[in-house]
Amino acid sequence: VIGTMFYIMDMVEGRILWDVTLSDYAKEDRWPIFEAQVKTIAQLHSLDYEAIGLGDYGKPGNYFERQIGRWTKQYIASETQKVDNMDKLMAWLPGQIPQDDATSIVHGDFRLDNMVLHPSRPEVSAVLDWELSTLGHPLGDFTYHLMQWHMPSIKTMVSASLAGRDLDALGIPTTEQYIRMYCDAVGRDSIENIDFYLAFNMFRLAAILQGIVGRVRDGTASSAHAGEMEKNIPPLADIGWAFAQKAGAV
Repeated sequence: VIGTMFYIMDMVEGRILWDVTLSDYAKEDRWPIFEAQVKTIAQLHSLDYEAIGLGDYGKPGNYFERQIGRWTKQYIASETQKVDNMDKLMAWLPGQIPQDDATSIVHGDFRLDNMVLHPSRPEVSAVLDWELSTLGHPLGDFTYHLMQWHMPSIKTMVSASLAGRDLDALGIPTTEQYIRMYCDAVGRDSIENIDFYLAFNMFRLAAILQGIVGRVRDGTASSAHAGEMEKNIPPLADIGWAFAQKAGAV
């Protein structure tokens, strides 16, 4: 960061982990780390944003409508390849937004390597990378975090994915168990329309990656990983469309 403006917010001692399978940890140590993650995102979504002075942190309501519009425009403006399933998602998503219009503070990029864990205990000491945070839908934020169970490994983001892993052997919660942990923490019975949320988040991440690729193409940004990012856009779109089909898309 030398030579670039940045903020020092606080000094937090701890661990930043990149491998979502926690391969460097014993089996019995993995579950508590996942519990710490879900506890932290549940606490964030449970904050009364108006009571803590963040009522103007974003626009309450219509989160998915605004997000789909934003990322569709960015994707089209930065498009470098034809991806049929991205076109299908852009056409399908706007008409499938659930009626539930809850609002909370959302992080926008809540994943393992954006957390600082306590040096020795399975606790989250700090959360990093808040540039995508706003007022939004908590289930959109949680299901973005849930993508690690479904997405392909992306070298530019994390070193592994949980898709296709023997989670019981690893001592890591299944998707269903993790959803139950979140619901218990925030007081929900269940998450309806989860296939929509996952389809949306696969689309959103693909659009974010395409935006980076487009800026590199246009010379307004640089990234040594642009080629890797571009390769991952079609697989993300494929997974997103598969979730859309589970939700009834044809």
